[in-house]
Amino acid sequence: MANIKSAKKRVKVIATKTARNKAAKSALRTAIKKAYYAVDTNAANKQEAVRLATKKIDQAVAKGILHKNTAARSKSNLAKRLNASA
Repeated sequence: MANIKSAKKRVKVIATKTARNKAAKSALRTAIKKAYYAVDTNAANKQEAVRLATKKIDQAVAKGILHKNTAARSKSNLAKRLNASA
């Protein structure tokens, strides 16, 4: 553990940011899994699920949780699977 006051604060701040990023990433993964499940099972709300997952991906990029190329790949895969199921 750090001894300097500013270093102690940095440890606390980093822990808070890590928790926030972890929660956001978890929510993102859940949304993507739900979208894939909706498309695979040909659910009535598959369009909506993919739209919500795409929105979550874009928000993650804006917050710096995902790299923009990773996001583009994820959105492309979702769109491809949705179009193939139609």
